[in-house]
Amino acid sequence: MLRPKHRSECPLSVLTPYGSPDSFSPSTTDGLTMPHADSSDIPEYIKSKKEFWEYLHVQVAALLDGQDSWVTNLSNVSSVVYHSLMGFEGFGMAKTGPTVNWCGFYLDSCLFPPSSSRLSSADSPRILLLGPFCGKPACQYIRAQKGGGVCADAYLSKKILVVPDVEAYPGHIACDGSTLSEIVLPMKHKVKISDDKDVEEVVLGVMDLDSVTLAAFDEEDVSGLERIVETTVSSCKWWN
Repeated sequence: MLRPKHRSECPLSVLTPYGSPDSFSPSTTDGLTMPHADSSDIPEYIKSKKEFWEYLHVQVAALLDGQDSWVTNLSNVSSVVYHSLMGFEGFGMAKTGPTVNWCGFYLDSCLFPPSSSRLSSADSPRILLLGPFCGKPACQYIRAQKGGGVCADAYLSKKILVVPDVEAYPGHIACDGSTLSEIVLPMKHKVKISDDKDVEEVVLGVMDLDSVTLAAFDEEDVSGLERIVETTVSSCKWWN
């Protein structure tokens, strides 16, 4: 069974997601340790993509354990995925730099302060704002309209989009001219409708990965990233 590889010996800081030291009692942090940066190091015995994604999911779950701030969790997930991909021989470093050159999130604008309001599937039109990411500076926002690029289309269709050649994709938004292929995964979340037992599925945003090589992502990447997105979404408190 795969287990988290590294944890530091320093105790978990007694802080709320917003920095106030008073909300958590010492008993809630006793015995816990803070995940270590080495969680993004890939052991030499990891050779296949299947092994890679299984190992990385364990690391992601450990990073998310005990934390429900979406800002904190998405920051750590974008970092551990990005740096793990750079350290894995299946992606690794190309002559031009990392094969995967961007990993991050775009989120529905209503999730950001000062509103942080609850989403409804009936709300429209939507603006997706740039969230936590690793890579070069990116577009600050995306209009969620049909034909508005890969992220917009994945958000609206609620479907994973794998684009082997971004130049051939209608409406592609070129935040980085070196990007040649892309994968975008919708962040789907089921919420209760009022006090009823009925639920509706809303899309909170998307996870986006770019690559400087053509056709960088395949079905194994889809399966591995889909599981990470599901775990990440379920770990977070999205609104008050």
